[in-house]
Amino acid sequence: MNLSLYKCFRLCINFAIVFAEIQFLMGQNLVKNPSFEHYKNCPKQLGNLKHDLIDWDTPTLGSTDYFHGCSQAMGTPKNFNGEQPADFGEGYVGLYLYAPDDYREYLQAHLTETLREGDKYVLSFYVSLAERSDFAIKEFGVCFSENPIEVETRKVLSRRYLSKVSGDVSNYFEIKYSEYYSDNETWVKVEKEFVANGKENFLIIGNFKDNKKTQNFKTKRKAKQGSYYYLDMVSVIPLKNHEGQPNPNDKVLDENYTLNETITFKSVLFNFDEFTLSTQSIQELDEMVIYLTSRPELIISISGHTDNIGNKTYNLDLSRKRAKAVAVYLMQRGIDKKRISYQGFGSSKPLEANNTIAGRNKNRRVEFTLTKKF
Repeated sequence: MNLSLYKCFRLCINFAIVFAEIQFLMGQNLVKNPSFEHYKNCPKQLGNLKHDLIDWDTPTLGSTDYFHGCSQAMGTPKNFNGEQPADFGEGYVGLYLYAPDDYREYLQAHLTETLREGDKYVLSFYVSLAERSDFAIKEFGVCFSENPIEVETRKVLSRRYLSKVSGDVSNYFEIKYSEYYSDNETWVKVEKEFVANGKENFLIIGNFKDNKKTQNFKTKRKAKQGSYYYLDMVSVIPLKNHEGQPNPNDKVLDENYTLNETITFKSVLFNFDEFTLSTQSIQELDEMVIYLTSRPELIISISGHTDNIGNKTYNLDLSRKRAKAVAVYLMQRGIDKKRISYQGFGSSKPLEANNTIAGRNKNRRVEFTLTKKF
């Protein structure tokens, strides 16, 4: 092997090692389309989730709903069951977890990889009780399956049904959480650690108990209908990748990130009147994910900015969307929502003069500040 070929070979090996370290540290979410932003069709009617939404379907005949800001009939924040702003983009889902005659609705996702036997994972999602619900329930059911589940029933997906499906469905548990069941204004995070048995390929979320066994309480005096929840930002993350892992590049990263100092992302820039993240932006944000994963004691404040073209009100909204795009991406990569805040400043804080194209380009930016949790 000649010298130049050897150097090339060593360079490739080193790159592969660094890439593997990055993948390990990033705490990759194994759920595709976790905040329900990507769709095949903008939703126009109830119960059409499996035909409209990408990477999600329903394991039964229950008509789970998909809402997105692109729609008038099935939009956000206002819809047929109340009003709930989307915190992680413009989309979320809605489903009945308790209803007359044991009617149920569920969600099913195909994970990006089979879970590893004996490894620990963290499952989390955000919920909010719909305003027009008559009941609230006190627990969510979660089932992992080896094969996709497809059962022709509109009633509860009970253990009797699950015992007849092909493949392993033994990893089943419930999440009891006293804070979430009656909150119909804010999104509340539901979270649980679990150990994998090595056959989990699919995730199903819902209520696997019939009405008699479901813990619930009335939210209205004359309650006759059901318990309807909005659900958003689902994640399954390997626990060893979740938080607190040492970063082999800490010294380099610490030179780039200073506590309590406002820093401008170098590559998170936007075209005129846009708030979509570019490929270059994502590469830099992935570095931030690595750092925040290795520093669980830190929180990040994100601020969006615009140039001075357009009116102040419009620019203020646009700047907030740019900051939110960054925040949502960090959440999708596994950073806890509680560690992230964002706001927009419009054109009020320019870095450069707005009288040149180059200056306006630099002003269409996002900045961040890292601080320690109190």
